Amino acid sequence: MSTSTSSHAPALTVYFDGACPVCSREMALYRRQPGAEACVWVDASACAEPELGPGLTREAALARFHVRRADGELVAGTRGFAALWRALPRTAWLGRVAAFGPMPMLLDFGYRVFLALRPLWRPLPPAAAAALPWPAVTVGDLRSDHAGEAGAVQIYRGVLAVTRDAALRQFAEHHLATEQAHLELVLAHLPAPHRSRLLPAWRVAGWLTGALPALAGPGAVYATVAAVETFVDRHYAEQIARLDAMPADDRRAALRADLERCRLDELQHRDEALAAGPAPGAWVRAWAALVGRGSAAAVALARRF
Repeated sequence: MSTSTSSHAPALTVYFDGACPVCSREMALYRRQPGAEACVWVDASACAEPELGPGLTREAALARFHVRRADGELVAGTRGFAALWRALPRTAWLGRVAAFGPMPMLLDFGYRVFLALRPLWRPLPPAAAAALPWPAVTVGDLRSDHAGEAGAVQIYRGVLAVTRDAALRQFAEHHLATEQAHLELVLAHLPAPHRSRLLPAWRVAGWLTGALPALAGPGAVYATVAAVETFVDRHYAEQIARLDAMPADDRRAALRADLERCRLDELQHRDEALAAGPAPGAWVRAWAALVGRGSAAAVALARRF
């Protein structure tokens, strides 16, 4: 829905996502500001399609903040916020600050972080839910698998970058090839638009999870791998149980078979690590416990992003 109390051409037309609680509250604050009556405010989640005007689809309007200037130019993201701030007397100074020095880059980074976190509180639009390749819970599971397997590949690359122990290098090279195959399996089931958007973070975290214990020696690496694989076994088993509770079809059967294959491989990795490494000391046990908790936290985040 759109509102404006001005009979003149609007200074700005503001397109916002009224179904996002944070977005709608922020827009409510702006709409109470002096000068807001000169703008048209359009809730892109509820308006009729023609209200979005030329060049703006509902999908784009819900994905990023947009404003339309009086001359018809569309401006998105932080540039759109800067234009809105300049249009309101009380926030005009913010619009000037937003154009100063490195501020556009910093604001854009902050806005990207916000967009990444927004699914935590923004319900999935019905059209987007209907377009999912799997039920939402399965998409979340596969997204976490994508993040996990990408991180696992980096664990062994981190080990190989640090260690010179021949037996550990052979162990890491063998497991690296298996994790790469797992990653390909997951990607075959999860279309690109639904894959984890935080891959750089998972890759760095995985590399450090391999490299740091490798600095301490093979025993620390084996304990780390055992902790990770113990968690991954449970994680895959939970996904398989959810699939078993759904109506059976060929796609689910193929996915279940691939997940079970991955789970059994990870169990083998765990057992090989336990057999290869000596009983860990107290600090290694503490590190392994931290890795297990970190894996659980990463899965919770990866299911969303």
